[in-house]
Amino acid sequence: MLKGGLLGAGRIAGVHATAISSHSGSTLAAVSDINTAAAEKLASQYGAEARTTDAILNDVSIDAVLIATSTDTHSDLIERATVAGKAVLCEKPVDLSLARARACQKVAAGTGRPVMIGFNRRFDPNFASLKAATDKGEIGKPELLSITSFDPAPPPVAYIKVSGGLFRDMMIHDFDMANFIMGTAPVVVTSVASSIVDPEIGAAGDVDTAVVTLTYADGRIAVIKNSRRAVYGYDQRVELLGSEGLLQAQNKLENTVVKSTVAGVIGAKPTYFFLERYMPAYAAEWAAFVQAIADGKAPPVTLDDGIAALAMAEAATTSAKTGAPVSPASVLG
Repeated sequence: MLKGGLLGAGRIAGVHATAISSHSGSTLAAVSDINTAAAEKLASQYGAEARTTDAILNDVSIDAVLIATSTDTHSDLIERATVAGKAVLCEKPVDLSLARARACQKVAAGTGRPVMIGFNRRFDPNFASLKAATDKGEIGKPELLSITSFDPAPPPVAYIKVSGGLFRDMMIHDFDMANFIMGTAPVVVTSVASSIVDPEIGAAGDVDTAVVTLTYADGRIAVIKNSRRAVYGYDQRVELLGSEGLLQAQNKLENTVVKSTVAGVIGAKPTYFFLERYMPAYAAEWAAFVQAIADGKAPPVTLDDGIAALAMAEAATTSAKTGAPVSPASVLG
């Protein structure tokens, strides 16, 4: 039985607490948060203890920690946890700074402890099925990938100011999804972005609408579309055109009822947000982490994957500002 500690007690930490406690091979032992009351409340819901982060990291009986704290703490906590001998599952991104993330990568590698980055969308049943069909060659060689990722409404501007920007905070999921499906990172990133949803987002120095084109060494292309506003719900779709066919992963709808009358055909909207859309993915993500530890294998989403997606976010940010294509390799130096 894997004994886990949860660092963080916010909204996403609650999702992870459910995943840890629901898995037959793991138990939630302790929760920490700078908000002691929040840690105590979440811990009590799952029969765990509310403890300090230091106490969790120093407890040799705790095998692994899940980091669900603010992004600016991720690298420090990954380093501290791996040095303490823990396996780590950390929410994305590794850090807002690529240089800091790479320094963290070196420290973690030196400890030999497994680190998995929380790109949960890889574990969405529909996206995972699309990937499996691609790998089986069911549509021949993948040639053109399209990823749509629209939020139903923009987050508060206070969050925008500390998020690291749309490319590092939101589109980073799609960068990883592109790498996952295409099997490699692109050689060129070209982006166009603006702030047209909420002027305050632009005033805060961020964008809320963006299109990024990824070009691969063999000529394949991927296009990612992001918007902070889709009034009809959480729009999450993937389409892959191959030499012998097309694969599509469509939205998860509120229900499957379709009404057809003389007035037209009406169906349900997409589920409203990520909690409804990706709950099964979070559970599958944790299950994959537990299995990797049990098998003594590398986790399915590594720190290298986190660095690759962060480099693409950095390249996209630069491209949007300069109007020029940017190579992720040049960002990595």
